[in-house]
Amino acid sequence: MKKNQTIELPVLPLRGLMLFPNMVLHFDVGRKKSLAALEQGMMEKQRVFLISQKSDDTEDPTWKDLCKVGTIAEIKQVMNLPGENIRVLVEGSSRGVILEKLGDDPCMKAVIKVCEDRAVRSAEAKALLRTAQDLFEEYARTSQRVSQDTVESIHAIEKAGEAADLLAANVLTKREDRQDILDELNPIARLEKVCSILMRETDMADTEKQIQARIRKQVEKNQKDYYLREQIKAIQTELGDGDETDTADLRKRLAETPLNDEARSKCEKELDRLSRMAPGSPESSVSQTYIEWILDLPWGKETEDNLDLNRAREILNRDHYGLEDVKERIIEYLAVLQLKKDMKGPILCFVGPPGVGKTSIVKAIAEAVGRKFVQVSLGGVRDEAEIRGHRRTYIGSIPGRIIAGMKQAGTCNPVFLFDEIDKMSGDFRGDPASAMLEVLDSEQNNAFRDHYMELPFDLSKVMFITTANTMETIPAPLLDRMELIEVSSYTEEEKLQILKRHLLPKQIREHGMKPNALKADDSILKMMIEDYTREAGVRTLERTAAKLCRKAAVRMLDQGKHSMTISKKALREMLGAPRYLREAPEKEPRVGVVNGLAYTSVGGEMLEVECTTMSGKGTLKLTGQLGDVMKESAEAAFTWVRAHSEELGLQKDFYQSMDIHIHVPEGAVPKDGPSAGVTMTTALVSALTGKPVRQDVAMTGEVTLRGRVLPIGGLKEKTMAAYRAGIRTLVIPEENQKDLEKIPEHVLEQFKVIKAADVKDVLKTAIVNA
Repeated sequence: MKKNQTIELPVLPLRGLMLFPNMVLHFDVGRKKSLAALEQGMMEKQRVFLISQKSDDTEDPTWKDLCKVGTIAEIKQVMNLPGENIRVLVEGSSRGVILEKLGDDPCMKAVIKVCEDRAVRSAEAKALLRTAQDLFEEYARTSQRVSQDTVESIHAIEKAGEAADLLAANVLTKREDRQDILDELNPIARLEKVCSILMRETDMADTEKQIQARIRKQVEKNQKDYYLREQIKAIQTELGDGDETDTADLRKRLAETPLNDEARSKCEKELDRLSRMAPGSPESSVSQTYIEWILDLPWGKETEDNLDLNRAREILNRDHYGLEDVKERIIEYLAVLQLKKDMKGPILCFVGPPGVGKTSIVKAIAEAVGRKFVQVSLGGVRDEAEIRGHRRTYIGSIPGRIIAGMKQAGTCNPVFLFDEIDKMSGDFRGDPASAMLEVLDSEQNNAFRDHYMELPFDLSKVMFITTANTMETIPAPLLDRMELIEVSSYTEEEKLQILKRHLLPKQIREHGMKPNALKADDSILKMMIEDYTREAGVRTLERTAAKLCRKAAVRMLDQGKHSMTISKKALREMLGAPRYLREAPEKEPRVGVVNGLAYTSVGGEMLEVECTTMSGKGTLKLTGQLGDVMKESAEAAFTWVRAHSEELGLQKDFYQSMDIHIHVPEGAVPKDGPSAGVTMTTALVSALTGKPVRQDVAMTGEVTLRGRVLPIGGLKEKTMAAYRAGIRTLVIPEENQKDLEKIPEHVLEQFKVIKAADVKDVLKTAIVNA
């Protein structure tokens, strides 16, 4: 063929293939028109025009579906394949451009213009060729997709156009890029395009190589981790240990646990995260611990309440004598629970002195209701995180005591005791009492969020019970959320029954004796209570009973006996001299000496108030380690006496030439409170008028400047103190009449109770010939 020559050739469209001049290609022919073109080409000096389709999806292409530039090829070999397909081997000779379309039946045929490359021998062409060869060598080294023979064959080419075609055939993968090179008839421009593409492909191959290196490294690490994990599993299987980091067990537990939607979503997310972690990493243990905490909580687990009221009464009375208000409230709760099954748990607060059985009655309540029991002591708690937990951002963080208690209970409706709630205190770490506000609020605690868990947990079914020795140190907002039940100190009669029914039999049993090994009548037991204990509760009394059992055990072994009866003499010998002596009231009326009643942390006490006068300058002296409130009560009483001096038969200026001294014995014991107001007033009037005060009268009440007698607290304990002292007449404020219902009838029967509204009523009762 000559340059710019035109020839008629059959046209064979190619799909996904392209032939460059001076290249060899073999392909299969199966389409009807392609077979006809091949047959026609064999008759046309074994030549055919190969041209690419614009789209590989076109099954029966027309002229508009073909590119403009193709390759004139010589048919070198034809081989029949099974079926109707033919495999053909061709070699490209030169570029060709379609000038005229001659028809398409039975095959496409066209007039082709032959485009031979012109020879270029300039220095620029040589430099460009050398650049292309160097770029190809760098590409081959970077991509490692080209053999060394191909690199050497490129270096052997001296023609720019031929080098460009060979480079395009070995480097380019996109049909558009290859066709662009085939369309370029200028060999220099064609080689420049190839150089540009070579630089781009080299950069791309370098990036791919870096990515592959990273992927290979990660795959190798994963394979190594997997291999080591499988080894650990095999070792643990041989040792009989389970795989603690295996998430299969956790996923099984998750499927069986009735979590709420938020908890389930968070747990699944954490499990997916755990499954991707290396087993030995610190983060995996943190994540696994968090998931186990979620799954260990009693989601939806409840114990069935035992609503038998008679059984509940029997259990509450079995181990506790007295505490009627507490028992009545629990029976009320069970009765209402029978009527309304989904009632929220009550929030109770038992307030009373130490040792009266607040904590032990809560355990009995849990047994009576048939619920699990959890106890959390709040004494000395200063950190808010103790209640709400630590956030998971801290190393070693754990949930708070609420969530930990619920996990311990294993049900979502236990009896939850917060012991010593009045002993909490706040500091720079927060105020735990404020954190308790949400817990002890039945309207809010159905979605309690612990800082560690960060999930809502329902506490509305829990029966929260708190205990406290005093209400003064409990914050008002917290106090407002609880139902207060006052557990007062025991009377002497109650202590006697508790000692007979519970404490002494318990100590006899714990000291290895038979049930009837020790016998003692009520008078002996009363001596134990009155002479060896002075407390509101019964802890010291129980220790005294334990001491008695130890001494009795020694005596019985020495004498070879199996039982003994405790006499008054034996009691003194075993327990020693009495620790407490109660002063008996005066045997006859005395001037300026009045029996007052006081309430202490260990119960009620009777205190004498003494008043005497002497010549002086009108000073009022108060002694006996009195508090500010008690001193002010004495000053108020003195002012009332001065204001009513004429009615009392005193001179108006009596105070100007007279010093008055009021003393409350047992000066080493601090005393305070307003309830000694009427007592001091009576003592002043008696000392100033010289009229004696009845020795069988005891009184209590706060007095005002107008002479009104105001109500006081602790009436039950004060009444019991008067009862023990043998008092016959008791003067109390009129407004305290409602409190007499809480006092046992056998105690009230001993008294003539005077209800005073004014201090004059007190004076008429207490002063002889008033």
